[in-house]
Amino acid sequence: MSPTTTIETFLDVDIRVGRVIKAEEFPRARKPAYKIWIDFGDLGIRKSSAQISDLYTVDELKGRLVLAVVNLPARRVADFVSEVLVLGVPTEGDRSVVLVGPDREIPPGLRLV
Repeated sequence: MSPTTTIETFLDVDIRVGRVIKAEEFPRARKPAYKIWIDFGDLGIRKSSAQISDLYTVDELKGRLVLAVVNLPARRVADFVSEVLVLGVPTEGDRSVVLVGPDREIPPGLRLV
């Protein structure tokens, strides 16, 4: 179990709902991954590199609502700049990642509270 934290520290992490508007294969990544473009409403469209190709196809991702951390620094992955961290839960053995998202239709850009 992780050490405890404070609500203030937790609230520093800006987690928002976004809708995947585009996804494509990312052959230059070291591990199998996709390039994903996500619409966060008023925050605009942000890009992410996600190692989720074990459980999802490019077509399955389009239109899907996801949760992502939007206030981390951008990170270069091969020739692609990943601007947000899409959230997921590893399956047993940490081999595949299941995406985390709302179970109902809600507008992109809303913040997790």
